[in-house]
Amino acid sequence: MDKLIPDPPFNTTTPNAEALRTEELLKDREAIKRALDCYLDPPAQYTEKPRRPSTLFLVAPDAGTESLLAHACESLASASVLASDFANNLIGPQRHTAMAIQQVIMLAELAVNRALDNVDPA
Repeated sequence: MDKLIPDPPFNTTTPNAEALRTEELLKDREAIKRALDCYLDPPAQYTEKPRRPSTLFLVAPDAGTESLLAHACESLASASVLASDFANNLIGPQRHTAMAIQQVIMLAELAVNRALDNVDPA
């Protein structure tokens, strides 16, 4: 029985299409190499410079740990109240987000309170 449709040739791509495909693969490899080089061995412009704190606001160098913890605790308590008041004026997902922020602040306040208790157990 003879076939009405002949078998397709094995190589259906043209030499021009193969050259384009090879060129695309080379470009992809070059892009991958540049990306990996950037992440694994970043240029000097992307490396972190030593952090220099701003001198606009400074904590007194002779401030005691207990004093610093007390101020941190008061600041966190204020932030907790602000976040709670702000959340009360919101509805839906925004309210949930504000309440989550308030909860994180509360947890930080608890940690600072515990550290303060450890510094001055009395």
